[in-house]
Amino acid sequence: MKSKRKAKLEAAGWAVGSTQDFLKLSDAEAAYIEAKVALAEKLRAARTDRHLSQIEVAKRLHSSQSRVAKMEAADPSVTVDLLVRSLFRLGIGTTEIFNALLMPHRQAKSGRLAEPKTPRSLTERRDARRVHAWPRPEH
Repeated sequence: MKSKRKAKLEAAGWAVGSTQDFLKLSDAEAAYIEAKVALAEKLRAARTDRHLSQIEVAKRLHSSQSRVAKMEAADPSVTVDLLVRSLFRLGIGTTEIFNALLMPHRQAKSGRLAEPKTPRSLTERRDARRVHAWPRPEH
C-alpha cells in the first residue's frame, strides 16, 4: 500500500495491517493458508498453461468441474493433500510444487515477488489480500 494512502487511512481512524493481523492468525496458520493459496494458484496456472477447461481437468482427476473451481479458489473444504495429488496427476513435478510453495516467501526489497511465476492477475490478487484497512474499534 502506498504510504500516502496508508497515512490518509490512519488519519481517518482506520487501522492498516495484514490479513494475519485482522484475523489474529498465528504464524503457522498464516503460513498454512499461504501454502494452500500457492498450490491453488499453481493448479490454475497448470490448467491454463495446458489450455484445459475446468471440465477437462475434472475428468482427468475423476472429479467435478465445481470441485476443480473450489480447488483453484483454495476453498476451505479442499485439503492440501488433494491439491498436491491433483498437481501430480496433471504432470507437475515435485520441484515445481516446492517452487510454488517457496514463491510467497521470496520477497524482494520492494515488497514484490522477486521471480513471479504466476500470471500477473493471480499475483495481484494475492498481494491485494495481504494488506487491508478496517475501522479501529471505539473504546
